[in-house]
Amino acid sequence: MAVQTIAALALALAGCVPAVALAAPSTFGPVIGSALLCRSHLDNAYFHSYLTTAFGPSYKHEGGAYWFKADGSLWGAQVTDIIVSDDTSDLVFVGAVAETSPDKLEQSIRSASGVRHLPADSSAFPVRHSVPGSKIVYFKDKSKIYCARYKPLHPSRQVPAR
Repeated sequence: MAVQTIAALALALAGCVPAVALAAPSTFGPVIGSALLCRSHLDNAYFHSYLTTAFGPSYKHEGGAYWFKADGSLWGAQVTDIIVSDDTSDLVFVGAVAETSPDKLEQSIRSASGVRHLPADSSAFPVRHSVPGSKIVYFKDKSKIYCARYKPLHPSRQVPAR
C-alpha cells in the first residue's frame, strides 16, 4: 500500500493520471462495498480522499462526480471505475461500474451479502433497488451500482424550530 500511495502522490504532484488502474487496497470491499449498499454514512469528502489515496487522482470530473480508475473486485464482480459526488448537487453519492450485467451483479451481491435488488418494473432494462436504498442500473453493456442520499442542510441554512 505504501508503494501505491507514493506512486499516486507522485502522479498527483506531476499532474498526471495513471495509465492503468491501481490495485484496490485490502479495505476496498468493506469501505466501498458497504457504501455502495447504503450500509454506511456517505461523506463525499471522505470517499474522495480514500479513493485518491488508493488509486491516485481522478481521471475525469463530469456529471457532478469524480471518476477514479480501479482494479478491484466487489462481491466477486470486477470493478473498473468508482465515482464519488462533488458538491454541485443536493445529493451525495458513491457508485461503481462493474464488468457484468445487472442480473449477474445482483446475484453476486445477494450470494455474498444477502442484499436483494428487485426490479422496479418489467421493462427490458429495469432499475433494481434494495431496501437500504442502493440501485443497480444498466451502463452500456455493464452495470452501475450506487447509493445516493440527500445532503443534510448546513447549520447556517437550517430553519430554527418554533
